[in-house]
Amino acid sequence: MIPHGKHILILGGGVIGVACAHYLHQAGYQVTVIDQHTIAGACSHGNCGYVCPSHVLPLTEPAAIGIALRSLFNPNAPFYVKPTLDPETLKWFWQFAKRCRHKSMIASGRPLKAILDASMAAYHQLVKEEGLKCEWRDSGLLYVLRSQRAMADFAATDQLLTREFNVSARRIEGPELCSLDPSLKPGLAGAFLYETDTMLRPERLCREWRERLMCRGVRFVESCEVLSAEKEADGIECVITSKGPMTADGYVLATGARSGQLGHLFGCYLPIQPGKGYSVTMPRPAICPSYPMLFPEHRVGVTPFQEGYRLGSMMEFVGFDEQIPSSRVEQLKRSAEPYLKQPHTDGQSETWYGWRPMTWDSLPAIGPASGLRNAYVATGHNMLGLSMAPATGKMIAAMIAGGEKYIEEICIVADSEKPIAPCGGCRQKLVEFSTPETVVTLAGLEGGCAQCTIGELLPDSFGPDHLLPS
Repeated sequence: MIPHGKHILILGGGVIGVACAHYLHQAGYQVTVIDQHTIAGACSHGNCGYVCPSHVLPLTEPAAIGIALRSLFNPNAPFYVKPTLDPETLKWFWQFAKRCRHKSMIASGRPLKAILDASMAAYHQLVKEEGLKCEWRDSGLLYVLRSQRAMADFAATDQLLTREFNVSARRIEGPELCSLDPSLKPGLAGAFLYETDTMLRPERLCREWRERLMCRGVRFVESCEVLSAEKEADGIECVITSKGPMTADGYVLATGARSGQLGHLFGCYLPIQPGKGYSVTMPRPAICPSYPMLFPEHRVGVTPFQEGYRLGSMMEFVGFDEQIPSSRVEQLKRSAEPYLKQPHTDGQSETWYGWRPMTWDSLPAIGPASGLRNAYVATGHNMLGLSMAPATGKMIAAMIAGGEKYIEEICIVADSEKPIAPCGGCRQKLVEFSTPETVVTLAGLEGGCAQCTIGELLPDSFGPDHLLPS
């Protein structure tokens, strides 16, 4: 806990860093955000702009390791892993491969779902209260399939999402597609519309958000590279940057894909690899999509903005490569051609790449840095940084502020066929940090789910209300 009114230094000015700044300032802290380049100029800039609870399934799906192995021999694959002998990279992929199982996928998906849902609720409040002009649209996200086989495969995925995460889509058969969105070619097999997903323009969100925070006194420092940190007994004393030493009462590491390299400053190992993605933004075609779309068979996304039109895709594990090969740009355009009447236009306005901070279990690292009283991490959001930013900022602010320690809802997952209730000792601890009405979800990795309340788990329990006043 750091007292209100103190100074917090956030390392990293992407959407996660900006979100942390917002909620820390809202909690009563002085906040400075630094970035080695421009604020929100990296992975938070040119992505497709989806805010998507439907993306609850982590990258560690059972088929992922096979896709990765095949890509070793095809540098043009949408999912490409460059052969390497680097020990850290090999360790990461070994741990990733171990988690490419159904059980692990579902287990990782549950906390992702909680963060995604919390962020969506926070976004609705944030965009309205702040009046952010970021092209927010509650249009849903349309997954379009070419073949009947792909429709059947995706239907199975949708059933899994419904069963395990209560996320369901509206199924649309091929003949209905052209009337739903005239930009789509006839003859496509069908689509699935996740109506609770939304879209926004990420670079405008970050620009508007930053401007409002600057007006309230949040300080942003660009072209400021973190070089090292000086520690005292149980905390960080100051951070050494390319613009000199910077001192604060608390520090937040939110440096995205670079966090794996900088984690040692906070005394922690962060298993993060850069997953490179690309986009190309161009003028809107005459027949422009009405919906943001994903084409799973070709692994490409389409986002129609008010001014402009963006194609984005790829997942390359090639280290911190800074090139934008023209072949990848052309591949993006070709990948949209089987689906859209006008998949691209002349005169591209921007080509872009970004390094996503990929963890081997697809879960972000959010919380205190081990052994340091004044340091926290907020990183490793994989492809969902935009979708999870507000909830991450709220969690970091709550951890730093301390505040009331009450659980609103909890999910307990056990490696068993059936849901298992926690032991007596755990039930007592839960009672002390919740209310009798707190909802408890019990789940097993093999399926099955049950709900109850804390009061039902441990009736007539001893709690804080039984303590005598001091």
